[in-house]
Amino acid sequence: MSEGNSSDLYAELASVGPYGVHPGHALITMVEPHPGHEYAYNRWYEDDHFYAGAMAMPWMYAGRRWVATRDLQLLRLPEKSAIAQPVTQGCYLSTYWITDGRYADHMRWTVSINKRLNHDARVYQDRTHVLTAFQDHETTVYRDGAAGPRDFHALDHPYQGLILEVLETESPQQRTELLQWLRTRYLSKTLKGSPTALVTIFRPTPLPVDRMSYVRQVEGVDTRLTLLWFLEQDPRECWADHYADHHAGLDARLTESGLGRVELVAPFIPTIPGTDRYVSELR
Repeated sequence: MSEGNSSDLYAELASVGPYGVHPGHALITMVEPHPGHEYAYNRWYEDDHFYAGAMAMPWMYAGRRWVATRDLQLLRLPEKSAIAQPVTQGCYLSTYWITDGRYADHMRWTVSINKRLNHDARVYQDRTHVLTAFQDHETTVYRDGAAGPRDFHALDHPYQGLILEVLETESPQQRTELLQWLRTRYLSKTLKGSPTALVTIFRPTPLPVDRMSYVRQVEGVDTRLTLLWFLEQDPRECWADHYADHHAGLDARLTESGLGRVELVAPFIPTIPGTDRYVSELR
């Protein structure tokens, strides 16, 4: 394809299809750098992959990295998680918003560019994907109603912490019931008076068959919900008062009601881009 024809194609693609700001989809990826590779992994991700492997792609319009220092890892629940084994695994979390209705278009690009990056030796191999999934947005619940930042602002607003929570059910029907209960009854009461400004809820989607071999296929596509709690305080400052008992209590409540169970609760703080801040505090 000539350069002129290529430019024409970009103009054509931009002129059709959805282009709203709603985060209809997300990429949520929790990764563990192998011991001894923490600094090199952090520099690769921040200096290259965050941009070339994510933000430079069409329809991925917001992104943010988070980190769990050792003290944050030790706050995680439950002790035995089906996702992180041990539960402290996965000290870096990256979250990205994708324009609603553009998931298929984005996936065509991301598979292709990651094959190219891999071929060009621009993919850092000394890491383990603990939880990596593209997800579809289900709902967002706000503490303050119409006031304050919206979910499409969440990855740019200077929130001081994030809690990743994964809930597991036994069936698609049960997941629908759990989502309805969270949306209409549970979250609005829980958020009142708390440091959490909003909670977004997603459900995972399968990764394409031609994904990179180092990323395992997504589990719980029909039975999981992924919650992102955006905090206005460092989670270490408010964990005991607002979150430790809450998440343990939620697991007991879900188990008793038969709605599901809590598989992972993991607090993070934002990284400081362009620095190695917190790398020395991972182990």
